[in-house]
Amino acid sequence: MAEQTTGAQIEPWLREILRCPACRSELADATGETGQELHCTNAECGLQYRIDDGVPVLLVDEARKPA
Repeated sequence: MAEQTTGAQIEPWLREILRCPACRSELADATGETGQELHCTNAECGLQYRIDDGVPVLLVDEARKPA
């Protein structure tokens, strides 16, 4: 797995349009096990997506499920 850098930020215009690919709910900024993440705001979904070098990895197969 590639090394992840948490220093890069997501552009604000991009951040506004991002949605959870599984349920289409809004995503909230959070800090997780691997650093900066985006968390789905839908309580029934709640998937957590990592951010690699400022690029959100919005792949459902690679998302972490809430504990």
